[in-house]
Amino acid sequence: MPANWSRRRLVQGTLSLASVAGLAGCGFQPVYMPTATGNPGPPQREMAAIEVGIIPDRPGQLLRQALQQRLGSDSGIAAPRFTLAVSYSIAGEGIAVQPDSTPSRIRLIGHADWKLSSLAPAHPPVTSGSARAFEGMDVLDQQYFAADLESEAVQQRLAGEIADQIAMQLAVFFRRRATAG
Repeated sequence: MPANWSRRRLVQGTLSLASVAGLAGCGFQPVYMPTATGNPGPPQREMAAIEVGIIPDRPGQLLRQALQQRLGSDSGIAAPRFTLAVSYSIAGEGIAVQPDSTPSRIRLIGHADWKLSSLAPAHPPVTSGSARAFEGMDVLDQQYFAADLESEAVQQRLAGEIADQIAMQLAVFFRRRATAG
């Protein structure tokens, strides 16, 4: 059994190494790859120069904080050159309905449309996109504070997922722009 296990690990390791080598041969590079000198690559430098606009309401505040963390724009390292405007909403629908027609589980759907603009005098748009995420939440009849805490946790998870998507879309955009020109 141990000899069989080590042979399996050897085969898996060889296949993994071959697949990575195959990707490197076709020009694959990680999005957040640093430069040869070890400095942050183009996506990190450009994303640190993004100023995230105010997003209204509590879910918007959570999304703005998550975006600032992922973009690194709150570090103060780079002077702002771009502004990110985000329109964010959360909708809910009952997915587990009891016999008396009251929902016992709700699916929350977070949707964000975003637009990146330059801070140049005419504020030309640079790129735009959208992100969408789903989360579920149990409805607790008797425990108000537990339901309130669960709602806050779900809103934070939605904001995190949407911020991840927006940050990845921006990183891919900046990476392509850096390699194209």
